[in-house]
Amino acid sequence: MSHPVQESDEILGVAELRKTLAGLFNGWGVAPDAVAYRKLWSPRVYRAQLVGDGANRSLVVKRLSPEIALRNQKVAQRWLPATGLSQMGPPLLATAAQMDGGCVWHIYEDLGDCALVDSDARDGKRRKTSGFCTPSEPCLEAERIEAAVETIAQIHGRFARHPLLAECRLYGFDLGGQFYVSAVRDAIRVLEAVRACETGMATERRESVNRLLLRIQRLQEEQPRRLQALEEFGGPETLLHGDLWPTNVMVYSQGQGYAARLVDWDHAGVGPVSYDLSDFLLHMPREDRQWIMNIYLACLEKLGCRFSPETDWNLLFETAEYARLTNSVIWPALAAFESRADWAFDQLAALDEWFGMLRPALPSPSGGQPLQP
Repeated sequence: MSHPVQESDEILGVAELRKTLAGLFNGWGVAPDAVAYRKLWSPRVYRAQLVGDGANRSLVVKRLSPEIALRNQKVAQRWLPATGLSQMGPPLLATAAQMDGGCVWHIYEDLGDCALVDSDARDGKRRKTSGFCTPSEPCLEAERIEAAVETIAQIHGRFARHPLLAECRLYGFDLGGQFYVSAVRDAIRVLEAVRACETGMATERRESVNRLLLRIQRLQEEQPRRLQALEEFGGPETLLHGDLWPTNVMVYSQGQGYAARLVDWDHAGVGPVSYDLSDFLLHMPREDRQWIMNIYLACLEKLGCRFSPETDWNLLFETAEYARLTNSVIWPALAAFESRADWAFDQLAALDEWFGMLRPALPSPSGGQPLQP
């Protein structure tokens, strides 16, 4: 859902951006003043809609930090094209950088409101940076899911052991076993510092911090087993989207069927496929997850990528999710240590709640059990 921006000149008044947009519009025979800007779901994302004279083309304009902009540009203009997969990534048309280097604007072809789902189902809850909210359960068409899963598998399969992974890691993130190790280590260090300053801390907050610390200390104890499973069964490293919620998968009609693109590669990196898959599956209805997994593995097999039938996918998925959750603990814990900010303790309590809610992604007897306080 979009809504009008009343002062688009002030918000979009970056000379470089306006110059780039004007060049695109002129190429289409549209005057710059024949454009209506509407803010989308984020204060940094806008839709530029061409108006008048029967024009119906629109663009999506995003304001990004230079680092994130470069990562997204690498994905769209170098990494995916190197494997013949340009059509599966974000449709980047142009970029415009502020002269002072403060931000970069990316201009994309507008794919419309065609995300795989409008909200994410995750065992009845959706995780957000600021806490949790309850969405409606999505009702998904099988054909759209298949198009999305085939696209994910194509990217993972084509990039397995690819030479460009060195560059992907340099400009992105290392999302393999080392991500788990460092997140656990750093979270324990900060939580121990918070606990050491517990004088005057409310009982509820102290208990929440202690529970989180215990959970993550247990993850550290389990580290050898989890890393060994990743080494034996995780498969080759590949390019990862890094934030593979269904809302970042755009599925649109093409010919007699559907095609899909993955957008918003802000967290792209390198690691095992289980990192992306766990995020995707845990945001999908539980009853759909096993057949989604079956489609994915069948697509990979066509590309020559096979996993052992002994693979404990639930263990791999659980490891990835625990790494993400643990990494999310670090920054509010640091704020709690430095300033005793109320929001920081609220976030720690929400993360403690989510640790307790995590269950195996797939309906099979294998896989890890949720940690207990």
